[in-house]
This record gives sequence, C-alpha cells and structure tokens, in this order.
Amino acid sequence: MLHKRSKSLEPFKKMEERGGGNNCPTASDDSATVRPPYSSSSAAQCSTVSVYLAKINGASRLVTAAWNKSLINQSFTISIDSDDTDNDGPAVTHKVELKPWPFWSKKGGKSLDVVGGGGRVDVFWDLRSAKFAGSSSPEPASGYYVALVSNEEVVLLLGDAKKDAYKRTKSRPSLEDAVLVSRRESVLGRRAFGARTRLDARRSKEHDIGVEIALGVPRDPEMWVTVDGVVLLHVKSLQWKFRGNETVQVDQAPVQVIWDVHDWVFGGPGSQAAFVFKPGAPPEIEEDDGRNGIQDEGTEFCFFLQAWRME
Repeated sequence: MLHKRSKSLEPFKKMEERGGGNNCPTASDDSATVRPPYSSSSAAQCSTVSVYLAKINGASRLVTAAWNKSLINQSFTISIDSDDTDNDGPAVTHKVELKPWPFWSKKGGKSLDVVGGGGRVDVFWDLRSAKFAGSSSPEPASGYYVALVSNEEVVLLLGDAKKDAYKRTKSRPSLEDAVLVSRRESVLGRRAFGARTRLDARRSKEHDIGVEIALGVPRDPEMWVTVDGVVLLHVKSLQWKFRGNETVQVDQAPVQVIWDVHDWVFGGPGSQAAFVFKPGAPPEIEEDDGRNGIQDEGTEFCFFLQAWRME
C-alpha cells in the first residue's frame, strides 16, 4: 500500500539543509521470498554524516560528525552548532586530514571555542588501530575513538575504544548521553547499493540496508529494498512509481521508506537517488490507532541514503 501524500518528500529537503555541512501495512510472505536478479556486492561508501544532540556547557547542541574518503583523500570533520534551535547560526568546525598525511594526524587533540556560551570544548581522537569494514568505507568500524569533552565530561564518544578515551581525556562520562538525531550515507554503485545503520536511535543494533535496481529492457524497471537480507519492498513499473513511500516492518516495528529515483529511471550514469528510512508509522495511521498522532519516543530519528549510479 502506497501512501501518496503531498508532504512525502519533505525529509529530502531536511536532508539537504542538514547534510550540507538531518494498523500499519506489513510485508507479505510473498514479498519476503522474492529475490533480486542481481547479487552484486555493496557499493563503495564515499561519505557518512551523523548528527547528534549533546549537552555542552549545560545546553543542548547539535554536533555533526562527517567522514569522507576519495581515491586520494580521507578525513573526518566535527562541527558544533551555536545552539539546538538556530541552525543558521555560526558553527565551530575542526577537520582532520587522515590521508595523504597518515602519520601525525591519526592521533591528536584540539581545543575549540564554541560561540553562544558554549565555552571551550576539547576534541580527542586516536585512529592508529582503526579497522574499516571495507577498503572504500570512510568511517571506521572498530579500534578507534573520537571524544568530545566539555567541563571535564565526555559529552560525545564515537568508536569502541572507550577505556582508552576516558584514560586519555581524564574526564568522566556525561550524565546525559548524546542522542543520535540523523544519519546520512552517500554510496556509489551500478545496480546494487548498500549501507549499515541503526533504525532505532535508542538501540545500538545496526541493520544492513540494501537497494537493487533492474533498469534494462525489455522488462519494466524494478527496485528492491532489503533490510538484513530480506526483501521488504519490491516496486515494479518504476517509470510510474519513481517517487513514493511505504511502511514496512523491521523487528516488528514500523519503518517508513521514502524514495525518489526519478534520475535513475530517466537519467544516465552519474545520476543519484535518495531514500529516507524513518522509524514509526505515518501520522494518519498513528491517529487511527487512537494515539492522537503522538509518536513513540525516539521515532524522530531518520536515516538518509544517497545512491549514485555509476557505469
């Protein structure tokens, strides 16, 4: 069942604003057994952007962590907004080039002065033992930490080397954990695109997201969206359904999938498609459930996937 609402593509606008630096229908048994005709490996990831809400000097602030990798360069960037309500205000940013300068930059620290009463924030990182999921992945999977310290509290901690981070920063954990607000990945591929992300900001569990397309003739263009290897969305006749949204079930919880693949269908190589994965049911369904449109805690999180089709 497709929910054709005029506001179905609003998350794409929010993604661009943040990313420049974010009873429900269930998948039938038949759709879960469909398998795409291609088995290409996941596409090479070129960038990830995660936005967190962290408590800095007593105030909530948006912190953006971006990882980028190209053939000749690799870097990560930390940006701290002036506050959590004025996205147009000045932000303080620090960028670390990891490649082609791999020696001195993989471990370091930097003090930043945050405007708007944020005070001093110290950034510490150690990526000397970082391990990546693949040769093209820009973001480490393990063996590293990036820590943000304010008033002797670690207000944001990325990576799994937590003991090393607390030892080096000589700081205590914050009483309020940072909250993941949104995440965006940009990937490259021919007909198969993959990413890994949470679909519930309250839990650490991650899911493998996959998108595969078949655009060749004589068959009509089709698209499959998988979560953890199971096809939850199979869209036929993409020339007519290149934009849309549908609610699927992941771990017995509703997730809205919104897509715009217009340029894939009508463009050539180098075109991109955009997807949004938003936990929770659409507002009108929640209202039908008698909850007066109130979403469950944590459903404001969104995952954005930008997929570039190459040949």
